Amino acid sequence: MVFWPNESRMNSVLRNLRYHSAVHIILILLVLLALLVGPGIWVKRVMARYSRPADRYEQTGAETARRLLDALRLQDVAVEISDSGDHYDPSARAVRLSTANYQGRSLTAVTVAAHEVGHALQDAQGFPPLKWRTQLVQWVGPVEKVGALLMMATPVIIGVTRLPVAGALMFFGGVLTLGSAVAIHLLTLPTEFDASFGRAMPLLREQEVLYEVDERHARRLLKAAAMTYVSVSLMSLLNVARWIAILRR
Repeated sequence: MVFWPNESRMNSVLRNLRYHSAVHIILILLVLLALLVGPGIWVKRVMARYSRPADRYEQTGAETARRLLDALRLQDVAVEISDSGDHYDPSARAVRLSTANYQGRSLTAVTVAAHEVGHALQDAQGFPPLKWRTQLVQWVGPVEKVGALLMMATPVIIGVTRLPVAGALMFFGGVLTLGSAVAIHLLTLPTEFDASFGRAMPLLREQEVLYEVDERHARRLLKAAAMTYVSVSLMSLLNVARWIAILRR
């Protein structure tokens, strides 16, 4: 004798399967979103937390950078204010600080300044990973633009050739291209940690810049400074998700 489940029971099982599948998909998306957005949120929170009090130190971030550079006999490296974020420009040999860190006297300001001076020291000593990173970053900008063009061209290519494979190749090429910044910054993350903990932290100690009680907080800030590029790159992957959503319409 064969037992056949009734229709209502089968429908109930199917509904349960759809429900659990939807829950799993939502959980996966939430995890991916946390991985992409989480580091950026953490970096911003750490930077903001130690930006107060704003007058904790006598010297500003710019004055701290100048002091450390002079101690390293890098008087030819300039310290400049920047509207494009904190960074060291090897081609101009300049430490550039955001307005808040250039003029500020907070723990964040002096620590971030020291991190960028760490990159200047790497450059002066011919640190190979910094040279590689500089070359790769210059390469990423044009490649990302090509990736965006490829993704924009995907629907047109499919419409003209009528070959989904051609469109798929263009689409995945665009995805990989837009994700290249993330890959490059992950590969060069050791350069950032070396600037923070191999250069900046010893400098801060040698020059007695920090109050003793601030050292452990400075280490957290230096970790955040090292993660800045990676967090920004991960956020850029959300653009890929946006393009996927657009092209699926």
